[in-house]
Formats: sequence, structure tokens, C-alpha cells
Amino acid sequence: MQSKVTIDINKIMEILPHRYPFLLIDRILEIDGTDKIIALKNVTINENFFVGHFPNKPVMPGVLIIEAMAQAAVVLVAQACDPDVLKSKLVYFMSIEKAHFRKPVLPGDSLHLHIQKNISKANVWKMSGEAFVDGIRVADAIFSAIMLDRQ
Repeated sequence: MQSKVTIDINKIMEILPHRYPFLLIDRILEIDGTDKIIALKNVTINENFFVGHFPNKPVMPGVLIIEAMAQAAVVLVAQACDPDVLKSKLVYFMSIEKAHFRKPVLPGDSLHLHIQKNISKANVWKMSGEAFVDGIRVADAIFSAIMLDRQ
């Protein structure tokens, strides 16, 4: 990757509209232009979803791992956009394909989200994402998103 410059939570919150409890990335670790990004989600026992998923065996829901990938992807998309344009737009999921959940993600895990841009045309992006804990792939998916006006 080209950039070792990190993006902290304050800058992430300038880019993403999400807030607690749905902001699912803590830091951007690396960016390669507008093609690749690595984000970090520190999973703690204080996450609200662990109350019900599951009380005696807490596991991060797979759909939230995919959502964390998507949030990292939006930060990547933002690198290609004029900041003023981004203020008037939102990025929405269009599809999720070939999602696999290979190993449970538990409290105390550091989830590294590796996102690769596959295709971008106008306001539509297709990305591949992989999630790792301790270097072991725990999830992966292909997903697409579209940028639309905020309304």
C-alpha cells in the first residue's frame, strides 16, 4: 500500500454519517489511492449487540462485519470525491454477494478490514472485502454501493 498515514476516528466521523452504536470502524491504517484500504475495528465486550448475540457466548454478528467492511469502503470512496460533494451525498448498499463467515469474531478481537475496489462507474462501486483477526481470514464478501443525494 502507498500510504501509511492513518485516519483517526474524528476524520472518519467527518466522512461517515454513522454514529454510536452503528459506527463500526475505529481507524484507517493504510490507503492505496482510491483502490485499497485497511481499516481497524476493535471489538469490545461493551458492544451493544453482545447483549443479545449471544448472552452466554458473545459473537459479533456477520452482518455487522459486512457493514464494517462497507463503512471502510465509503472512506475509500471519499478519497475520490470532492469533500463538498460528499457533504450532499450518502452511499448505500446495492448488493452483497458471496459472503462467507469463516470463524467467529469475539470480544477482544482486532478486526482488520481489507477492501479492494473492483470496478467504479459514475456513482456506483463494486468492492471486495476481507476481514482478518490475528492474520486469519474470518469473513469475506463482494458488495456494491451507489452514491445518491441526501434527502
